[in-house]
Amino acid sequence: MQLLVRDRDFYKTALMIAVPVVAQSIINISVNLVDTIMLGSLGDVQIAGSSLGNQFFFIFNVLCLGMGGGAAVMTGQYWGIEDTQSFRKTLALMWRVCVSFALLFSLLAFTFPRQILSIYTKDPEVIVSGARYLRILAFAFLFHGLNLTTIIVLRTARIVRIGLLASLVAFLVKLFFNWVLIFGNLGAPRLEIAGAAITTVIARICEFSVTFGYLLWFDERLKVKITDFFRRIDLHIVKQFIHMAVPVIVSDGLLTLGNNALAMIMGRMGTAMVAAHAITNVTMQLSTVATQGLSSTSSVMTSNTVGREEYDKAQAQGYTFLTLSVFIGIFAGIFILVTKPFVLSLYNVTAETRAVASQLLSVMALIVLFQCVQSVMTKGVLRGGGDTKFLMLADALFLWVASIPLGYLTGLVWNMPPYIVYFCLYIDFAIKSFWCIFRLRSRKWIRNVRHIEPQRTTESLAS
Repeated sequence: MQLLVRDRDFYKTALMIAVPVVAQSIINISVNLVDTIMLGSLGDVQIAGSSLGNQFFFIFNVLCLGMGGGAAVMTGQYWGIEDTQSFRKTLALMWRVCVSFALLFSLLAFTFPRQILSIYTKDPEVIVSGARYLRILAFAFLFHGLNLTTIIVLRTARIVRIGLLASLVAFLVKLFFNWVLIFGNLGAPRLEIAGAAITTVIARICEFSVTFGYLLWFDERLKVKITDFFRRIDLHIVKQFIHMAVPVIVSDGLLTLGNNALAMIMGRMGTAMVAAHAITNVTMQLSTVATQGLSSTSSVMTSNTVGREEYDKAQAQGYTFLTLSVFIGIFAGIFILVTKPFVLSLYNVTAETRAVASQLLSVMALIVLFQCVQSVMTKGVLRGGGDTKFLMLADALFLWVASIPLGYLTGLVWNMPPYIVYFCLYIDFAIKSFWCIFRLRSRKWIRNVRHIEPQRTTESLAS
């Protein structure tokens, strides 16, 4: 077993994909911080309203990640054999599914914003503020969904810079119009939280325009046309989409529900735990941007290789990505420990919160290693290889059978120290890491999307 591929072209390709994805992740984190910082200066009600309004948007975002990730398994393998026709058919099918979900979420957000906000809070001021924000945000779902899913799929064709450009444009637009509309500068009315929502819609439209403008008028590789959206659906592509994409959507949905359950457990442990987790969460995002880049890269390159039926090469690449994830995880852990004093100094919090945050950051330095490994395996190599049903089982099983019960018992029943509770809440990262390594070694994770139908036919004849 060779831990690292000795091929310079492999690493050049990996860097070509990973660097723009990492840069895009940093920009997206910055976009989220813009609203937090600017609305935070207006008081707790405004920032709480936008935060809870975005919770509903986050659910849709996860669905889009699932749709895009599932479609990317197919398009990555198609791109590996230069089957651009099937690539476009998959893209068009994904668009139709995305539009359906986007219209549903938009209708709910526009029609029932107060009812949605009341799920998350009972504070009447926050509900009014958040409902105002969510009703305007309803116009952003369609543009955001189409852009996000398309960007994910385009990466499988090695088109990565356009996503970075679109995110950069969105960030600059949001930064400028937030300053204008939230605070009423340049003669504009002072709209506060409504201004932040309007700015988000404008930014999403601009982001969408950049991506689709390039795809429809400048790209010469895929030759996508707007008429592809209206063409007759290929039933074989639909079957493949159900086989590959639906497990990804279900998996991401279960992870979202599980993460909400983890947040509820921490929320019932007191304000200090919630505030400390908020501090560590930002640190985790910053320390794992390289992991996100490696996950996307491994998914793209693995799916391309499996599509060409170069299975031994895919196996070797899988070991290489696993090794790289370990290196990145170790580096991320060291980064967290070194920057811990600086991170804690940025927040004006109570001594109790500071002590809890210090404990959580120390535990995170260990957890982040497993987070990196499981992310690259589940969202990268194994997903790119088409092993989506196995991953759906792994995501559902370990989070709901291990992390949530252990977190509940240690945090709310046995009242154990925060650092033990925190480790238990994320113990599924460690379990999934070892589980996925065994799966990688078994070679059972390699599933070519073009062989789905023939395998089913053979099985039916045998029966």
